[in-house]
Amino acid sequence: MFKAIVDKYNDRKEQDVLVSNVLEDFTDEIIDLHESLKKEKASFADLGIDFEEKAFYDIMKAIAKKYDFEYPDEKLIPLSKAVKDVVDDKTKYTDWDNREDIKAEMKVDLIMLLAENGYPPITHDDVYKEIFEQAQNFKKYRSETRV
Repeated sequence: MFKAIVDKYNDRKEQDVLVSNVLEDFTDEIIDLHESLKKEKASFADLGIDFEEKAFYDIMKAIAKKYDFEYPDEKLIPLSKAVKDVVDDKTKYTDWDNREDIKAEMKVDLIMLLAENGYPPITHDDVYKEIFEQAQNFKKYRSETRV
């Protein structure tokens, strides 16, 4: 979202560079984004999960919407916690993202966990692939931002 705001600002017309309403609009959009991020960051507490579990919850919720299937929240919340546990277990090694054996184990463990919990309700390889990729990317980039 931030990138879209910056791109919009950078793509403005040259004659609008110093126009005050363009700068005010940009500032308002940045403030709105900041407020929505603060609200989103606090939203996990309402669900009884931590920030990383909420990320996996959001990932699986978005995938369910994308692939047009329902999965109840009362099952999705504990599943999000379990997915985080699997990912944390497999990514505890510093070189996990360079080791194919660890990534393969994580993929198998995630597929088994999801299947045991009926997510998705109908087997769909693209769903498993997307969750694995999202989990891998989340953990990889989350680790880089903490360094």
